[in-house]
Amino acid sequence: MDHRFQVSLRGVIDLLSHHLYSSPGVYVRELLQNATDAIRARQLLEPGHTGTVRLELMEKQDGSPPTLLFSDDGVGLTEDEIHRFLATIGESSKREALAARRNDFIGQFGIGLLSCFMVCDELLVVTRSARGDGRTLEWRGRHDGTYAVRVSEHPLERPGTQVFLMARPGVTEWFVPERLRQLARYYGSLLPFPIQLTAGGHTERLNPDGPPWRREYESVSERRKALLDYGREVFGTDFIDCIPLRSTAGDVDGVAFVLPASPHFNARQKHRVYLKHMLLSESAENLLPEWAFFVKCVVNANALRPTASRESFYEDESLALAREALGQGLRAYLVELAQEDPRALQRLIALHGLSVKALALDDDDFYRLVINWLPFETSMGVMTLADYRRAHPVVRYTPTLDGFRQVARVAGAQGLCIINAAYTHDAALLEKLPHVVPDAQVEPFSAADLPQSFEELTLDEREAVFPLLRMAERVLAPFRCGVVVKKFFPSEVPTLYSSDAEGAFRRDAERAREESDDLYAGVLEGVMAAAGGELAQLCFNLHNPVVRRLAAVTDREVLKLSVEMLYVQALLLGHHPLNAQEMALLNQGLLGLISAQLGGGDDGSDGGGGPGSRGFH
Repeated sequence: MDHRFQVSLRGVIDLLSHHLYSSPGVYVRELLQNATDAIRARQLLEPGHTGTVRLELMEKQDGSPPTLLFSDDGVGLTEDEIHRFLATIGESSKREALAARRNDFIGQFGIGLLSCFMVCDELLVVTRSARGDGRTLEWRGRHDGTYAVRVSEHPLERPGTQVFLMARPGVTEWFVPERLRQLARYYGSLLPFPIQLTAGGHTERLNPDGPPWRREYESVSERRKALLDYGREVFGTDFIDCIPLRSTAGDVDGVAFVLPASPHFNARQKHRVYLKHMLLSESAENLLPEWAFFVKCVVNANALRPTASRESFYEDESLALAREALGQGLRAYLVELAQEDPRALQRLIALHGLSVKALALDDDDFYRLVINWLPFETSMGVMTLADYRRAHPVVRYTPTLDGFRQVARVAGAQGLCIINAAYTHDAALLEKLPHVVPDAQVEPFSAADLPQSFEELTLDEREAVFPLLRMAERVLAPFRCGVVVKKFFPSEVPTLYSSDAEGAFRRDAERAREESDDLYAGVLEGVMAAAGGELAQLCFNLHNPVVRRLAAVTDREVLKLSVEMLYVQALLLGHHPLNAQEMALLNQGLLGLISAQLGGGDDGSDGGGGPGSRGFH
């Protein structure tokens, strides 16, 4: 034997108030939606009909809870429709027409009227149908799940519906004039039908203007100012620009506002969305693409499907197409900025730089849109990638800050433009470039690549520096460091230390071994033994006056000490941490220089271009 489900109305109301709806104030939204749908349904019968929604607050002189009268001159309900739609959860008076005219109505789920039980214990609905027999009927529903229907003793003169709500004690704050005014404006400010509130003998229209993005303005600047003022009113923020939005999919239009400060790139923006001009939600997250982090928008959709709570849109093909179209509108705005006002685009990127970079990594289309306008620090100053590529066909970068510091000054002096890609996402963005832009060439760069651009010595210069070269090779051999002498700029730099990635790894492993116990040190010994790579290299700069004088020194001890100190200086200038052996070298060298200076006159040598020195001509 089959059995029927038993539905507890109290339980359903508790579900609505605590889980489905965001606050008791949504009862105003639900009544506005029902009234608006009723007017639209009547317009199907009478195309020339214009409707009005009226709210009248009736406060009692004896201090008892007030009553709110919510009325419309819509299509009304017949007795059969009353039983079907007001007393059956899940039914909707719009459902039959919905398949053919989905865009005409807001409500679809047939539970909206139950939201009124969050603020009152009893509802009285008085209605006269435009399709019925002319009778006025009363439906009285109670929160315990019982209801009664009878012919009204006070017939309505015209078709329409009146809903009477007597505030339940404890929720009367939802029935004061200011709160009603705020809620009706909040939910219905864009509705095409007049909304009137009568309270204290005064009647006012709450929605005198339509959507501001559809109004006519005398100039573009006036339109921009009006929309920015509207954005400030809606979100309480002074935005830096506004972007018109339009999508035929979902029949969506509105305006996006560019944020004045950068949010976290993982924080999804919450937007204010209207469904057929009725506020759906001000925290909708799924309307714009994820990369549209830099805007907040206000839009109206006529053909998107709401969720059951009517506070968001249902994920379907229409929403996906609308989201893509709105994203294209935002992309078009950025492209127009790039063409018409590149400085404005650069200001926007500077403002939202980290988020722009993060989204560019995830979205190839967005990457193509912004990559050329992203600024990068280089050895020749800050420049956009587009400016860099116009002057330098190969994009060279260093992935670490220390690596950039090692090469920046010298590379710039040689005319080499190297990008500092140590900032968040920069290296990944540059590495992605050849995969998105087919003709792009990108290469990592290090100090080991610099000597290839230096000027070679003449035969006479090679002969003159040969003693320095031999001494330096002997001194630096224990440090696995080779030696070369070249000429480069700036001339103030006497030496340049460089090593490849394997050499840098070996140095780090050596330092770790020195600081570890015997067991771990043994493991690191094996790691270093297996490590390959070229020798590190110390390049002497013959353009440097100190190096030129040093190449002429004949005193072997002074030459040895000087080479050791220049080696340590090159490590420090290159931001390479010193190991224990190099620290000892630094200490001994400093003491040696002090000792030589203190006793410099005893050996008859001035360490310079005296009788035992060679000179350059």
